[in-house]
Amino acid sequence: MENTKLNNTLENVDFSTLGISEDILRALDDMDFEEATKIQAGSIPLMLEGKDIIGYSQTGTGKTAAFGIPAIEAIDRKTRSKNPQVLVLCPTRELAMQACEEMNRFAKYRRGIRIVAIYGGQAIERQFRLLDYGAHIVIGTPGRVMDHMRRNTLKLHELKMVVLDEADEMLNMGFREDVETILESVPKERQTALFSATMPPAIVAITHHYQKNPEMIKVVRQQLTVPSIEQYYYEVPFGGKADAMCRLLESHTPKRSMIFCNTKRQVDELVSELQMRGYLVAGLHGDMRQTARTQVMNSFKRGIVAILVATDVAARGIDVDDVEAVFNYDIPTDVEYYVHRIGRTGRAGKNGRAFTLTVGRKQMYELRNIQNFTKARIQRKSLPSGRDIEANRERRLFEDIRSELTSPTLLEDARMVDQLIQDGFTSVEVACALMNMVSASRRQARKPLKYEVSYDQQGSFQGGGSEQGAKNARKIPSGSDASGPNMWMGPKRREDMVRLALNVGSSHKVSASHIVGAIAGETGLSGKSIGKISVTEKRSFVDVPRQHVSLVLTSMKDCKIRGVRTRICEADSRLQLAFDG
Repeated sequence: MENTKLNNTLENVDFSTLGISEDILRALDDMDFEEATKIQAGSIPLMLEGKDIIGYSQTGTGKTAAFGIPAIEAIDRKTRSKNPQVLVLCPTRELAMQACEEMNRFAKYRRGIRIVAIYGGQAIERQFRLLDYGAHIVIGTPGRVMDHMRRNTLKLHELKMVVLDEADEMLNMGFREDVETILESVPKERQTALFSATMPPAIVAITHHYQKNPEMIKVVRQQLTVPSIEQYYYEVPFGGKADAMCRLLESHTPKRSMIFCNTKRQVDELVSELQMRGYLVAGLHGDMRQTARTQVMNSFKRGIVAILVATDVAARGIDVDDVEAVFNYDIPTDVEYYVHRIGRTGRAGKNGRAFTLTVGRKQMYELRNIQNFTKARIQRKSLPSGRDIEANRERRLFEDIRSELTSPTLLEDARMVDQLIQDGFTSVEVACALMNMVSASRRQARKPLKYEVSYDQQGSFQGGGSEQGAKNARKIPSGSDASGPNMWMGPKRREDMVRLALNVGSSHKVSASHIVGAIAGETGLSGKSIGKISVTEKRSFVDVPRQHVSLVLTSMKDCKIRGVRTRICEADSRLQLAFDG
């Protein structure tokens, strides 16, 4: 049936080595794609050569990019014909919509490419207009494609490529006759790619009849299980993941934990958010320099940083035994990644916990694939309420007090207690006062920063991250647009603070929180140590402690913030003139 079999040797492959054009590589970089999955590394070069392929791989391995990128590369944009050059068949409208959305993102910098999805449940008149306008790539369900063929609104005589995505699912849903009818209606001289998670006889028959010397890319994954890890998931509303993450951290209070995100940008944004809420957190991703990554990892291993936020690729090779919990802030793009992620906890014979946040029906479908693959039970739980969190705080405080009562140094401060009792306070009153102080301190440590903003005489934003800062803030002039993202007020500027300048500003859609996140992520410094930040249209200014200037300048060199490669220098330096260009 096939000429070649490729298997699990295709790992750690950079997209730039696969023969992809620069504009698509640029789009992949915008999407934070770091490395090709096994099915992508095997399929893309063969499809770019024009070969028929069979992609034998389970759901959740990145197959859309495996066929979508070669499909976009194959398009001739010079033709004036409105007829499609590529047809992609998907079993469901959800998969068709998802493939269309993702392929449009791949084609972001390939001007003139038109990609249209056609499926049942959408007004067919709208699809008439889209097809009449012209489409280079059509993505559709078999039933709706057949409908347009009968109406003569979809002409397939100029097709150069046909892709069958989730072919086994299409057959299971009863579309075999439709698929064969479509394949009989397209040009004989074409490229055909078939992707399937299983290889039943019906799929083998299709490959024999409709493909020419296909090459197989076979990704057979080991059945991995994680029996010692308790696994839970939480359904979260759109836009509520950051708050949900903080609730879980407050409720479970792991001494050391890892949070996984799918993109480098999400790592930066979440690190910034958690730092502003008072957590000891640092980020790890592929855009960081090796010196900064090493510093972050050392801080995590020594306990200086309690929470590590990372992408899958950046976390590869991390070996820390006492990670108490793993959080999937994003559901992984490959189900194998899920196993690798949660395997960071529950080591050395200890029990571990894994928590996953899901948003919307699509992610529940992805979670079901993960559950089927791992053969594990992932229990649904409700997010802890404020009352639950407060009860947990009291329980932990009670446990800490009981532990302290057994300390050999317990009576060292008895003199102070005796003095308070001599002043007329009872021992119960003294104990309650101390407990109130401890409880207040713990609550304060987790309060999100609140900002008051104003303009200084140069038009830069100022802010206050504390009550004192709010008292000192001046009134905002009426009519001013004091929208907090353009400011950050860290520690009050002292003589040991140095002002640095960056070549990014509000015109690049950069805010103060992005700068805090980038500096903290690249250097491992706490967000609390970063001073005032002012963001203007084309530049930003940030105060950092003098002893960290060299680290910041070195680590931030060529760092990307919001996709812009930054330049940074001391604000008084003549190098600042280079920013004007």
